[in-house]
Amino acid sequence: METILRSRFGIILLTAVAPAAWGTTYIVTEKFLPPDRPLFAALVRALPIGLVLLAWRRQLPTGDWWWKAVVLGLFNIGLFFPLIFVSAYYLPGGLASTVQAASPLAVMALAWLIIGERAALARIAAAFIGIAGVTLLVLKSPDGVTALGLAGATGSVLVSALGFVLIKRWTPPVDMITLVSWQLVVGGLALLPVALIVEGTPPAVDLSAVLGYAWIAIVGTGLAYVCWFTGLRAMPAGAVSLIGLLNPVVGTALGVAFAHEAFGTAQALGVLLVIGSVVLGQRVAGPRKAEPVGPVHPMSERELTMAR
Repeated sequence: METILRSRFGIILLTAVAPAAWGTTYIVTEKFLPPDRPLFAALVRALPIGLVLLAWRRQLPTGDWWWKAVVLGLFNIGLFFPLIFVSAYYLPGGLASTVQAASPLAVMALAWLIIGERAALARIAAAFIGIAGVTLLVLKSPDGVTALGLAGATGSVLVSALGFVLIKRWTPPVDMITLVSWQLVVGGLALLPVALIVEGTPPAVDLSAVLGYAWIAIVGTGLAYVCWFTGLRAMPAGAVSLIGLLNPVVGTALGVAFAHEAFGTAQALGVLLVIGSVVLGQRVAGPRKAEPVGPVHPMSERELTMAR
């Protein structure tokens, strides 16, 4: 891990693991999870893997990191997860993932307001190119667009953008896995009573649902958030947010392959524009010197293979 973090390209690749994993959330939700249970899905995604990571690291917050962990856990997990699952349940898979294309602009705006990080004009242009690309990706999306789904997708962009910027504003006193475990446990505990009150008892699950939940918890959450937050600590927020545009590319590709969503010349052009915007966003300037993420702890290959 330390060798990877010394390489600019290595940091970019590590960060890209997150949106690639997140892009699978929509198709997994549609194909494998019980219908109409977004809060339960969000809870299962966060709390079990959070408790596992917390038990592994065995370290609780201290001082003002108690309330900071609560804030981060609510924005990055407790609010974000239900919103993203609402969008996954009430929008076509490709469209739900591509709404996240607005995230780079939201992150850049909040990074400027909160931490004084000014995005280069070329990086802002890259964000608009990405939006144009994802617009092309959904030109022929199937029916099923709902106001609730769009509201969930938009809300998820806003709350996650704020949470991501706060990750950069506050220097954690611990390694990234520990920080991720705090957020997952806080978010999961916040979701627990809400899920029980709104959706009632947990649904019956079969083997495919168990595998689906395991995938989004371990790969799409634990591993993904460790990689994503590591990138946020090492690079400008705007550059990292543009890497997040790989999410809709993966989501659309899986929607075409497994849900028979439309894909033609316009969508192909959209993919090229999105990838071009990601590349442009990284070429504006090299990442800033990696910021300290707290005490250095020995890291093993397990941190890259298991699970924010």
